[in-house]
Amino acid sequence: MQLVNILENDFDFKVNNLSTVHGGSINSAYLIDTTKGNYFLKVNDTHKYPQLFEKEANGLKTLQETSTFYIPKVIGYGNNEESQYLLLEWIEEGKPEKNTWQNFGEKLAFMHKQSEKSFGFAEDNYLGTYIQQNTLNKNWGEFYGLHRIMPMIKLIYQQGKIDTNTVKAAENFCKELNNIFPVEQPALLHGDLWSGNFIITKSGDAALIDPAIYYGHREMDIAMSKLFGGFSPEFYAAYNNTYVLEKGWEKRLPYAQLYPLLFHAWAFGGNYVTSCKQIVDQFVV
Repeated sequence: MQLVNILENDFDFKVNNLSTVHGGSINSAYLIDTTKGNYFLKVNDTHKYPQLFEKEANGLKTLQETSTFYIPKVIGYGNNEESQYLLLEWIEEGKPEKNTWQNFGEKLAFMHKQSEKSFGFAEDNYLGTYIQQNTLNKNWGEFYGLHRIMPMIKLIYQQGKIDTNTVKAAENFCKELNNIFPVEQPALLHGDLWSGNFIITKSGDAALIDPAIYYGHREMDIAMSKLFGGFSPEFYAAYNNTYVLEKGWEKRLPYAQLYPLLFHAWAFGGNYVTSCKQIVDQFVV
């Protein structure tokens, strides 16, 4: 494996063993045993998803600097003509302890209190395989409509999965966003917060991985966490005790879930398309 030689050169270790591990649907992932210890290695095509791991490394470093979560250390990233890679600290997994979910909720609330002047981020990055636009905007409704909902709607329309009526309904939905979401300051978001994107460490803490960060409405992370089954009730109670969610947040969940649902509709089709249509078709005039 040519990449092994590159890693040994760049990081001054010798690779003892390379074993395949679970690491998401788009990357090849490995536990790499070296003379300096164990690391987690992600590998992908250099050209298919340009700067994928550079963007992920920037997101991880931002979370490390601005949150109290355990974030895996970025050892390095790079590419050659064929492959790009991301080398991370290896985290040994543990089991939830008595206060795991409470601490998780409190730490997310603290992270969401980290703010900037505008919604968005300093650079575009990836949600899965999709390059998400992070153009700065001081208005959440405008940002969510212009840089999240409508770009995905147009892609799904081009795939032939929705018709012009759904596109028009989505446009109407976007016009109502400032009336739907309460006005809040931009919150630092993980951006893809579901059960596959955190690890419980040996000490029982939640470590965040695979971010798609930006500054957005904090209900986006809450909604994403509930999309595929949800977290423990203790998590939501602790979050709400630390940073109270605005009245009606549960009714707004589908509107905040629309963006990740659109991504899944674009990537996988099927029932995800139906779910998206059910949300936006309420706004047919």
